Amino acid sequence: MNNELQQIDLEITHGYILIVANSGRMLAQSARAAGFRPLVIDLFADLDTQHYAEDFKQIASLAEQDLKPAVDYFIESYQVVQLVYGSGFEHHPESLCYLNNRLSLLGNVPEVFIALHNKPAFFSELKRLNIPYPSVQFNKPDEFEAWLLKPSRGLGGVGIKHYLGEEVDSECYWQRYQKGQQYSLLFLADGLQVQIIGFNSQWTANLAECSEFLFSGIINACDLKLEQQDEIIEWLKKLVPLFKLKGLNSVDFINDGDSSYLLEINPRPSASMQLYEADLFKRHIKACQGKLTDDHYPIKGVTGYQIVYAQSDIIIPEGFVWPKNCLDFPENGVICRTGQPICSIMSHKKQVLSIMRDLQSQQLNLQKRFLAHGI
Repeated sequence: MNNELQQIDLEITHGYILIVANSGRMLAQSARAAGFRPLVIDLFADLDTQHYAEDFKQIASLAEQDLKPAVDYFIESYQVVQLVYGSGFEHHPESLCYLNNRLSLLGNVPEVFIALHNKPAFFSELKRLNIPYPSVQFNKPDEFEAWLLKPSRGLGGVGIKHYLGEEVDSECYWQRYQKGQQYSLLFLADGLQVQIIGFNSQWTANLAECSEFLFSGIINACDLKLEQQDEIIEWLKKLVPLFKLKGLNSVDFINDGDSSYLLEINPRPSASMQLYEADLFKRHIKACQGKLTDDHYPIKGVTGYQIVYAQSDIIIPEGFVWPKNCLDFPENGVICRTGQPICSIMSHKKQVLSIMRDLQSQQLNLQKRFLAHGI
């Protein structure tokens, strides 16, 4: 799509905007709050996604053949020309190229997205810039103790597991297991400069032999020292201009108490976006157009987000009443298989410990109710 469309001032038009992601609820909610009229293409069509969307289409996957009919429908029916994408294109980078040819893409261009998932080249750049990361190998290690097996195009920890010497396909690589606390940093970028939104602590769940490190939850608080935070920011000052990152992005890293190690960059709006009341959807668009605003949004209290996974196969019963803090909740009759996400929950408190207790309590109460509706 031509550059003129990329410079359209959406703050003035506040018209239709297309959201495409595995799950479009977060971006649709944020777009609606910013005054836009979101049109959503995603895989789940959750009830709250439908609520925030002006119109929606549920598709089987983000592969181009599944995307094309839905994209055609929205272009023909609404004359939509702008697109913001979320998670899921890690497995379908070619679909980003297709979307970029059809619409004005407000986010990192496909070349940037693809470059960050070229793992040999990515880690080579980290080494050149003296940015620490857990050791990686792209050939089978001689020994398998203390190695993780990771998919080259990873998403949310799916497919990450301890390596036990098994045969693997060519779409994987090996990384040394690193003990420590997992963190992320949410930031805006204009291709050259970086603007920090916030540091977050996150945690994982072990729900299957093939996915031992599934993303489970995140909270907009961390116990890193200021000098440790500054180190991560210095990394980004090198990486943003190198990869020409734009819009909302996040970087995942791990800290063992003394040292930090970079894990990956997520070149798209991530789940931590919803932890901040900072008009981030509009600021994402402006950053993609080369404008980092000076707006300051003080953080009040602490916000946590957690995914509730199915402990066994369940079916959402007719008349099921979802608690008020639930998000991403499916329609009645939907079957959720063991290990699949059912919904997500949020909590806002003054203290971190209160958040963690509340999230745990909400999850346990939901799981007790779901147990009564197994298959």
